Amino acid sequence: MFFSLDSWQLAAIILAIVGGATLAGFAGGRYLREHSAVLREPYGVLQAALLGVVGLILAFGLSLAVDRYQNRRAALVEESNAIGTTYLRAQLIAEPQRSESLALLRRYATLALRVTHEVPQSDAMRRTSAQEGIVQRRLWRLAGQAMAGAPVASAPRLYVDSLNSTIDQQSVRLSALANRVPSAVLAVELIGAAVALGLLAMHISLLGRGFLPMLAAAALVTMLLLVTFDLDRPTRGLIEVPDAPLKALRASMVLPPAAAGP
Repeated sequence: MFFSLDSWQLAAIILAIVGGATLAGFAGGRYLREHSAVLREPYGVLQAALLGVVGLILAFGLSLAVDRYQNRRAALVEESNAIGTTYLRAQLIAEPQRSESLALLRRYATLALRVTHEVPQSDAMRRTSAQEGIVQRRLWRLAGQAMAGAPVASAPRLYVDSLNSTIDQQSVRLSALANRVPSAVLAVELIGAAVALGLLAMHISLLGRGFLPMLAAAALVTMLLLVTFDLDRPTRGLIEVPDAPLKALRASMVLPPAAAGP
């Protein structure tokens, strides 16, 4: 639900819900201020307990988002290393498979880099993943021909092993991109934070305190929510998975192959 929204729409929704609950609580506190002697203590206990629970929920949601972000970064680095190893080993197999495989691996690295900037499970990413699958099948066919041409040589066997790892790492990376924080967890965070801030604003208003402490608390909680939601959007927003390893790999493939074919 939240993932399908644009970043500005998501920020507007969070600000509207949190800000609206805070202002409503402050206005309700002013209305009930004449009963503050009766309501001050129960509301204070309630908002303190609820803020503690919401703090735990926010920490839990942020931990889930950070773990998934780190997994996506690790998957990108591992796929980049797998493609790079396959490209190096492809230089050691015999022609004509060598030249064809090197050209296909350059194309494959370009597609892997394109995935970095596409929304997971979107039509664009599905098309790119399908193109990667086609390249994988062509590479595997060439690897089979290289094995058949030199069944006892070490280079084709090492190349097949690294190519298999490259294909596996693509699945790992796509799975990591699609593995998001459950919408139910994000909804509980957002609703719980809004209710807690509303009660906090009501308690501050009942005490007749200033408006600034309430705004500071609302801003802090809103920032935590925005960071949690943004971490779970790996290809858009302010916090994106860096594509530097794949960019460096693709740039290195522009140079002539370091090893000559057998």
